[in-house]
Amino acid sequence: MKVEENAKIKIIPLGGLEAIGMNMTAFEYDDTIVVVDCGLSFPDDEMLGIDLVIPDITYLKDNAEKVKGFVITHGHEDHIGALPYVLKEINVPIYATKLTLGIIDGKLKEHGLEKLVKKKVVKYGQTINLGCFRIEFIKVNHSIADAVGLAIFTPAGLIVHTGDFKIDYTPLFGDTTDLTRFGELGKKGVLAFMCDSTNATRPGFTSSERTIVRTIDHIFAENSKHRIIIATFASNVDRVQQFINSAHKYGRKVVVEGRSMVNIVQTASELGYLQLPENTLIDIEELKNYTDDQVTIITTGSQGESMAALSRMAASLHRKITIKPGDTVIFSSNPIPGNEKAVSKVINELSMQGANVIFQDTHVSGHACQEEIKLLYSLVKPKYAIPLHGEYRHRRAQAELAEAMGVPKENIFILSSGDVLELSEKEGYTKEPVQAGSILVDGLGVGDVGNIVLRDRQNLAENGIIIVVMTFEKYSNQLLAGPDIVSRGFVYVREAENLLEDARNIVNDAVLDCVDRNISDWGKIKMIVKDTLSDYLWKKIKRNPMILPIIMEVE
Repeated sequence: MKVEENAKIKIIPLGGLEAIGMNMTAFEYDDTIVVVDCGLSFPDDEMLGIDLVIPDITYLKDNAEKVKGFVITHGHEDHIGALPYVLKEINVPIYATKLTLGIIDGKLKEHGLEKLVKKKVVKYGQTINLGCFRIEFIKVNHSIADAVGLAIFTPAGLIVHTGDFKIDYTPLFGDTTDLTRFGELGKKGVLAFMCDSTNATRPGFTSSERTIVRTIDHIFAENSKHRIIIATFASNVDRVQQFINSAHKYGRKVVVEGRSMVNIVQTASELGYLQLPENTLIDIEELKNYTDDQVTIITTGSQGESMAALSRMAASLHRKITIKPGDTVIFSSNPIPGNEKAVSKVINELSMQGANVIFQDTHVSGHACQEEIKLLYSLVKPKYAIPLHGEYRHRRAQAELAEAMGVPKENIFILSSGDVLELSEKEGYTKEPVQAGSILVDGLGVGDVGNIVLRDRQNLAENGIIIVVMTFEKYSNQLLAGPDIVSRGFVYVREAENLLEDARNIVNDAVLDCVDRNISDWGKIKMIVKDTLSDYLWKKIKRNPMILPIIMEVE
């Protein structure tokens, strides 16, 4: 593609830069917007009752006529999870590799969208034209098969996007990262390089997936008399393949448990990414027909998620599988930052039930360490560097690597979600940001829970609620009944009768004072009741519950 003089490309990250998750970046030139990835993230501890967090796509909705498609780098939740929600608002085609589209298809079916959305399978080395962009898919290794990097040819120049990657010279499935192509693109001249930063703080190289094979084999040999339960990411198809291979080698049947694990195993085997030896997989109902040394269970829950299968087993809540003394439980993943407590809790619960828990040397990362990142910089030789995918400290570490590899400091941009970066051959600068942020998904409600509702939930969780019920006569405004005090999550009523009786008297005096002063405005009465009771409770027991006055009127 010919580069136009003075052409400027806009790069607008709409998520994924402040934390691990919710990856989404828009590339805009003239009347074309192409969106790379569309991921979700999981809620923080403070987000009470929230199921998922997805990016705010107000900017895309405002420019819907320009959006030509979603280009997806791989099938992890933090890159595809928001698609069913976003496609309901902006229905444009999806372009991805075979396995990635297979996983996306499963999500769209759940939301009744599979027939409404156009999808196109793209192979490594293939290019697609979207508006005034040409996009090439480049083979990379990651902890899921069929991951790609992207070469985005624009009128302003070539942008190279790694997606999530590592350089694995001995991958279990398929070829190694296409370093030759990255080198060829570097020779053509790369305007901007957008690179995965997750492991940018770690020196050296990331180990090959193949290094785990020996460890897994050793664990199976050492535990030949015990039931083996393995927790890993459902999407790590290569890892699941290793466990199935070892189970088959040692004559064990395999049960796959956990909704996402069942879905991915089914999709990956149908598409040829998972080889299942004959008669190895059995249904969970058949477990009772085999002794412990004849079975292996592969399950979800390696991150300590409360509703995942392993967490339910650990808490004795699983209907079909109970942890027994002597069970060997393997955690084949590292805790995602923020999940450490949840993982420790599950490990403790498993240990208390007599299980032998193994969590060391059973996982390798899917992300590049410093030497791999430096290798790509040496091949790509970009004019500008835009560290992607990671918390601020990870992207800061990559910025330092980029500078060490010869990218001028003023050409390195550490962006925030919503920033608009405008690049040309001559200069790069950030403009007025666009609306970006998080949309919270709670059950079927998308975006109907905001900061105020979350603050209320936090307050209710920490301090409880007091409801004050009063009945007034309609015309005379006389207090006929109450005030009655109902408390939930504040104090145990039976042991605090005196406190609540005193509180009732204080509120009664405040209401009678309002009546004496001829205050008939309900809003004002409620405010006085709220303030009076709040002051009393704070002085008495230093607590600040939510106070909800309710006034009823009778004729």
